[in-house]
Amino acid sequence: MLLTVFNILFVIIAIAMIALILMQRGAGASAGSGFGGGASSTVFGARGSSNFLSKATKWLAISFFAVTLFMAWYAMHRANPNAMNMDLGVMGSEVPAAPVDRAVPPVATPQAPAADATVPTAPPAEGAVPAAPPAAEDSSQETP
Repeated sequence: MLLTVFNILFVIIAIAMIALILMQRGAGASAGSGFGGGASSTVFGARGSSNFLSKATKWLAISFFAVTLFMAWYAMHRANPNAMNMDLGVMGSEVPAAPVDRAVPPVATPQAPAADATVPTAPPAEGAVPAAPPAAEDSSQETP
């Protein structure tokens, strides 16, 4: 509800700022007053529109930024009210200990099997070439 009211106020201030900025005279507008264009400034008083419009634009801009900052702050705190008390998991300062189940006895680590005699050993010298294993006879292939 509060955010809706501030959204409506935000749009009204933005439209008013656009209107006031477009009503102001530019820097080159004073050059035309020498040719009889000075009579249009009497609507806002003897001093002209620059004083009233610039002050009104300044206060609308200040209120526009204040409403913007409040809406951002309100939306951030409304989205996650406990942002400072979040559980960071692994990145937190304290790591929880792993649970220990005392009902299950610890399992012994399996040992490596003993060396087998069929496994070839490394060649004894640097230039020695190991002997080729004996070829097993294959009875499925016949020569014609």
